[in-house]
Amino acid sequence: MVWISFIWSVPLTHLVIKGNNDYARYKRTGKHMAKIAFIGIGVMGGPIAGHLAKAGHDLTVYNRTRAKAEAWVAKYGGSIADNPAEAARDKEIVISCVGNDDDLASVTMGRDGAFSTMASGSLFVDHTTVSARIARQLSVEAEGPGIHVVDAPVSGGQAGAENGKLSIMCGGSDEAFAAAEPVMSAYAARIVHVGRTGAGQTTKMCNQIAIAGVLEGLSEALRFAQASRLDLDKVHEAISGGAAQSWQMDNRWGTMAKDEFDFGFAVDWMRKDLGLAIEEARTNGATLPVAALVDQFYAEVQAAGGGRNDTSSLVSRLPKRK
Repeated sequence: MVWISFIWSVPLTHLVIKGNNDYARYKRTGKHMAKIAFIGIGVMGGPIAGHLAKAGHDLTVYNRTRAKAEAWVAKYGGSIADNPAEAARDKEIVISCVGNDDDLASVTMGRDGAFSTMASGSLFVDHTTVSARIARQLSVEAEGPGIHVVDAPVSGGQAGAENGKLSIMCGGSDEAFAAAEPVMSAYAARIVHVGRTGAGQTTKMCNQIAIAGVLEGLSEALRFAQASRLDLDKVHEAISGGAAQSWQMDNRWGTMAKDEFDFGFAVDWMRKDLGLAIEEARTNGATLPVAALVDQFYAEVQAAGGGRNDTSSLVSRLPKRK
């Protein structure tokens, strides 16, 4: 039996390679294959965890709906835990991607939460979009057991997760980020350490505020072009190469013109995220008049039954000239 310990990029923790197979893999790839617990195998978490499995990491997964975890293991391998505490036991890294503040509090600090079994020096990375308040609370709760925490919400949607091209905005200590970055590189195109704990979440709020304004402007421009009897393809060709260009224009103009919205980032999720931003603004003194207005426009889309539609369905609340 070969036992070799080495420090992974920073003196965060000594990660141990056990056995000849692990040692041979390390010698071949130059990468430590970590023992990881992944909590939340949903639309985003499932593909992210899949990239980690493909990279060779040893994964134990937990999902509130066990059938999803069973389907994931059938596809990627690994093992299933009955609760977050069991999943996190003896793991070097624990990653979560759940629904909201309450879900995150439950899987970390609840009766069977991951923090109850995580070892000193281990790393916790959260990809859930939640409030900055709970991100800071988790960091405080983790100080006692010596757990390093990174709040790391993502942008790029389901397609970005599936293609391993997410943008990740991170808050936490330099030490914690340096340990997390090599793992996140398995499923990200861009990883930025924004600042201290909570900065990842507030940066994600900036992202959603910007998207909300862009989509409202895009919706109005599209309806204006339709009312003017313009060729929408030609309009896109003309304006997408200039200052009006955006990711939303490049990827959503065509589907918005066809009233196709059954994909992408759901209106329900956007309303949750905008609500977090509006709540945080009450604390930091920022004013968000456009974000608050667009949030109410999305409420209209929800009331019309479009809560699961893509955020580009914002255009559907504007009258369409026939």
